[in-house]
Amino acid sequence: MQSDLPKVCHPIGGRPMVCAVADACLEAGCTRLVVVVGYKQELVREALADYGDRVEYAVQEEQLGTGHAVMSAADAFGERPSGDVFVLCGDGPLIRAETLRTVLKTHREAGASATLATSVIEDPAGYGRIVRDGSGRFTAIVEQKNATPEQLKIREVNPSYYCFEAGALFGALKKVGRNEKTGEYYITDVPSLLLEGGERVEVIEAVPPEDVLSINTTEQLAEVDRIFRSRSGAR
Repeated sequence: MQSDLPKVCHPIGGRPMVCAVADACLEAGCTRLVVVVGYKQELVREALADYGDRVEYAVQEEQLGTGHAVMSAADAFGERPSGDVFVLCGDGPLIRAETLRTVLKTHREAGASATLATSVIEDPAGYGRIVRDGSGRFTAIVEQKNATPEQLKIREVNPSYYCFEAGALFGALKKVGRNEKTGEYYITDVPSLLLEGGERVEVIEAVPPEDVLSINTTEQLAEVDRIFRSRSGAR
């Protein structure tokens, strides 16, 4: 991004992009927002200052992967976590409240421990792939760096829209091991662990391809900003 500013603080629609994610969560009916912060956390806190006590913070002291980031928020949910929780990325400002509502509806109607929203895109490079069995049921999320040549051909990807039953989430996170290639703990291991434990995992193709555009360059930032502004605040 040619900047020392945390990615989530770069502006989309005239505000830090993390604000768009917070807005979508609140519009979808979320009653708590727990934001995991770490590197240059003071800038992220400043970006979200207008939300006041609607935002709580959890600190990830070391950057040891997405699973470790979520585990850093465990204390915010107490010793016996319950209820449903979304796990989302702060750098996805094109997220829509309607997508979150669809995920939550599916999750609750199915009585699932985890529900993932996926997207089918033309160029899946860089994204985790959704692996299904012969009957079309979800079996795993495979990160690109760990995927086989055959799995790399899969165009259904994981844009990191998760809904979990909180107790199941934090219970499974305790079982996540370090990835052999990266040394990190992945949140993407959790759905498979839940399946292995006999829990129900639902997967729905609910995220429009446009909404999962990556923001890793200033050019991509400008494109997402253009799309965001064209929606006139609608999600």
